[in-house]
Amino acid sequence: MTSEERTREILKGLYDAVVEYDEEAAVKWSKKALEEGIDAYTAITQGLAAGMEKVGELYANYEYFVPELLSCADALYAGLEVLRPHVKVKQVETKAKIVLGVIEGDIHDIGKNLVKIMFDAAGWVVYDLGKDVKLEKFVEEQQRTSAEVVGISSLMSTTMLAMPKVIKMIKKQNPNVVVMVGGAPLNLEIAKQYGADGYAKNAGEAVKEAVRLVNMKKKDSVHAK
Repeated sequence: MTSEERTREILKGLYDAVVEYDEEAAVKWSKKALEEGIDAYTAITQGLAAGMEKVGELYANYEYFVPELLSCADALYAGLEVLRPHVKVKQVETKAKIVLGVIEGDIHDIGKNLVKIMFDAAGWVVYDLGKDVKLEKFVEEQQRTSAEVVGISSLMSTTMLAMPKVIKMIKKQNPNVVVMVGGAPLNLEIAKQYGADGYAKNAGEAVKEAVRLVNMKKKDSVHAK
C-alpha cells in the first residue's frame, strides 16, 4: 500500500467513524493520522468534517434523526480533541470569530447546531446564542466579541421576516461585519434582498462562504486605504 493509499484509508476511517457515530473509532483513526504523519488540519477537514457534511445530508433526507445527529457530533468532537492541538495556526484560514443564533420566535436549532459543529471543526471561535434570540442580542454580542461574522438562522417563513431589520441593526453599528443567513425558507435571492452578505444552503458550505466573504472584506479594506 502506498502512502497515498494509506492516507485515503485513514481519511475514510475518520469519515466513517463520524457517519457511523463511533467515538472509539474516531479517536483511533485520529491517533493513526498523527502517528503516520498525516496533517492534522487535513484529517479534520477531509475526514471528520467531511463525515459531518454527509451526516447533514442524511438528516436532511430523513435518514438520520436527532439522536443520530447528536451521536455523530460526539464522534466528531472526540476526534477533534485528539487532532486540534496539532493544527498549525497558519492553516486555519482566518482564525476568525462568528456569532451564531436562531432568530427571535424560532426554536428550531438543529441546522444552527450543525453549522456550529462545522465552524468548530474549522477552528473558528464560535459564540453560540442559541435559539429564539432577540434581535438586539445579535448586535450586542457582535460588539462584545468583535466577531467578523454574524450567522442568523430561521426555519420558519414567519420569523425570517425579522431578518432585514436585524441585519440593518448590525450593519448600523458595524458596516464591516459579514452577516450570513440560512434556513429552509431562505435562498440566495432572498438573502440579498434582506441585505445579507452571504447565504449557505448547508453547514459545510457555510464555512467556505464565510471564509470567502471575510477574505473579500479584508481585501476591500486594504484597497480602500
